[in-house]
Amino acid sequence: MLKGKHLIDPMDLSLEQLDQIFNLADDIIKNPKDYMEVCKGKILATLFYEPSTRTRLSFESAMHRLGGSVVGFSSAGSSSAAKGESVADTVKTIACYADICAMRHPKEGAPKVASLKSDIPVINAGDGGHQHPTQTLTDLLTIRSLKGRLNDFTIGLCGDLKFGRTVHSLIKALSRYSNIKFILISPEELKIPDYIKEEVLIKKDIQFKEVERIEEVIGELDILYMTRVQRERFFNEEDYVRLKDSYILDKKKLKNAKQDMIVLHPLPRVNEISVEIDDDPRACYFKQVKYGMFVRMALIMKLLGVEK
Repeated sequence: MLKGKHLIDPMDLSLEQLDQIFNLADDIIKNPKDYMEVCKGKILATLFYEPSTRTRLSFESAMHRLGGSVVGFSSAGSSSAAKGESVADTVKTIACYADICAMRHPKEGAPKVASLKSDIPVINAGDGGHQHPTQTLTDLLTIRSLKGRLNDFTIGLCGDLKFGRTVHSLIKALSRYSNIKFILISPEELKIPDYIKEEVLIKKDIQFKEVERIEEVIGELDILYMTRVQRERFFNEEDYVRLKDSYILDKKKLKNAKQDMIVLHPLPRVNEISVEIDDDPRACYFKQVKYGMFVRMALIMKLLGVEK
């Protein structure tokens, strides 16, 4: 059902297709040896026009664990883009060498352009501030694996909700599941964009509220999804200094949280989660990284149409 398709936007996948990917990822987690050679002879191209640690290495690790090979580049400067080659020409060339590609690009819409010119599946690995669909798949698999469901919970989204592509994608994705309540925690300057509220939350009659402090709501949360509050987004230093400590999760703030709440973060973190809580069983952001590799393994298999 998914063979040969592209993944540009997390909403490209139906709930049934998401379940197929997550069920396959679950089986990979339980029976990794069964998948060690399913992609033998297949090649993944990683076309990364801007720096990445987790996403690029996660894709490469996923393909290697499936028995396949990887080619590609990790910056625009090390590709023919430095000579002025278009995205369309690059992907047409790569399609002569590889069976599937993952592309990260600073320009919004670049992976979509590539998909229109490509004979192989294109996976959007992040395009500017627009979409990051495999991070959304990672988040959903993590929640499903750790909470046992993708419905009936309250999730707090904290930090930069205005510019955070991971937050926007996750809200859209979770809006398709039942009885999800969103608590949006941010300074006034970094509130969720109106179009997300109007086109997703209000339009679908989804419960949500906006607050400025984690302490007000942490006891209500089943999941806390942290993101970085960025100094450069503020108009003046005073506002940043006034608010920045409100968005650092530490032991004191965690004291009033539920014992089974989970803390997620798309990473990299700077100082918004104190290292003192890394050993708390509720801190699940490094588990989240590992789920990202497993979900990419499942996605690669589905788009290539290979089975164990």
